[in-house]
Amino acid sequence: MPYFLCRIAGEDGRVENRSVLAMTSQECRQAFESQGLLVLSVRRDWNRLGNLGLTRRKIKDRDIILFNQELVAMIKAGYPLLKSLESIANRVKNDHLREILNEVAGEVRRGKALSESFQPYEKIFSPVYTASLMAGEKGGNLPASIGRYVQYTKMVSQTRARIKSAMTYPTILIVFSFVLMGLLMNFVIPKFADFYRSYQSELPGITKFIMAVATGLSRSWFVLLALVLAAVAAVARLRRRPDFRERLDRFKLRVPFGRVIWRESGVSLFSRTLGLLLEAGIPLLSSVGIAIQAIPNAWMVRRLAGVPERIKNGEGLSDSVAQAGEFPDLALDMVRIGESSANLPGMLADMADFYDDRVRGKIETLVTLIEPVVIIGMGLVVATMLLSVYVPIFNIIRIAR
Repeated sequence: MPYFLCRIAGEDGRVENRSVLAMTSQECRQAFESQGLLVLSVRRDWNRLGNLGLTRRKIKDRDIILFNQELVAMIKAGYPLLKSLESIANRVKNDHLREILNEVAGEVRRGKALSESFQPYEKIFSPVYTASLMAGEKGGNLPASIGRYVQYTKMVSQTRARIKSAMTYPTILIVFSFVLMGLLMNFVIPKFADFYRSYQSELPGITKFIMAVATGLSRSWFVLLALVLAAVAAVARLRRRPDFRERLDRFKLRVPFGRVIWRESGVSLFSRTLGLLLEAGIPLLSSVGIAIQAIPNAWMVRRLAGVPERIKNGEGLSDSVAQAGEFPDLALDMVRIGESSANLPGMLADMADFYDDRVRGKIETLVTLIEPVVIIGMGLVVATMLLSVYVPIFNIIRIAR
């Protein structure tokens, strides 16, 4: 969808230029005229490439949170919904988000509900968002429903940020170790190999092996680089296939120590999503299906896919989830308590907080273990490489004496 630069005059006589998204210039003109504005001229805005993808940026959670906070504030202040959307869209810096908001505003102008207008963008805003909007519209309290979603998004974003932050330092260490070994193998050790060949001396087995590997890498590094790039491309292509994602996520749940983190983070996200939807007034059957899709592990999603059907057949939530075999016993007990006490949304929120804390603690423990292991491993590898290079020098010196 292209951008058009419109020169318009308001009721007070002021003339201004606006760059907006529209399918055609006629649609753009009609949109402004319906607001009672005089359109002086409309032309294509070639400074904005719009939907060509060259200026599009990914929409971050921070952008979505800020948009919803502004929307809540304007609705509470008494602004009409359509005017609020158009006003926020004009101030948004992210081109992709601005395009979506303009299209949503156009759908609202044509008489659609806000939740229905956002449904085509569920991959960006998530089904939880559209469900929250629908609940707010039906309950007559849209700002409160959006506010609960904002708090939910903040909690999920903070959890993801903590995980990324905790894994940053170990990742840097691992990358640095590979870079160091690559420099030694490509630039340092081949020089020593040429030096030893000139002496024609007998070398230890480990030295011969490392010299052969280093010489081969220095001569055909581009082949290794091509293989690595091909492997990365193959994995990226395979990750688009649902069956491969399921097998990969199933393998993650079998990795020692890491499986606890992946499983409990999935339990936490499921609980927080389901609690939010139930608190917003959405029925349990509809909420469970959306909450299952919010789990990031594809294997867990598959295992839990039959839960809505079992609930439909009259089983309780705890019994239905227990049959999937993916939730810890403690989580199932907490769900049973919430069902029996008629406080399921509150218990789900407490359960999400509990497992968030557990996941954070396990990640910190994992990082604490990874750091010394990586440092010691890197030191041993570098020490072995250096000893294999310098030991023959000591032998040559001894023979020369």
